[in-house]
Amino acid sequence: MSLLFIYFVIINLFGFFLIWYDKKQAIANQYRISEKILLSIVVFGGVFGSGLSMLFFRHKTSKLSYLLKFFGIIIVEILVFYIIYQSIGC
Repeated sequence: MSLLFIYFVIINLFGFFLIWYDKKQAIANQYRISEKILLSIVVFGGVFGSGLSMLFFRHKTSKLSYLLKFFGIIIVEILVFYIIYQSIGC
């Protein structure tokens, strides 16, 4: 397996469990993980893990400001990958 594939598996697992942990902390009314950290995981490639965790645990799915940032990151990442793909002539 390539190093990049292993990285994406790890970052998505980390994102999944980070959302789960934040939900657990929210239920217990304990110290929470900041949205900045949660969204940073998304920026660095944890889109699938974080997204699945949000749906599975129903966490951050009704907070419009978070969802706008989450989907904004996804749109920017798609555009960046598209531009890179077009620039290498594929």
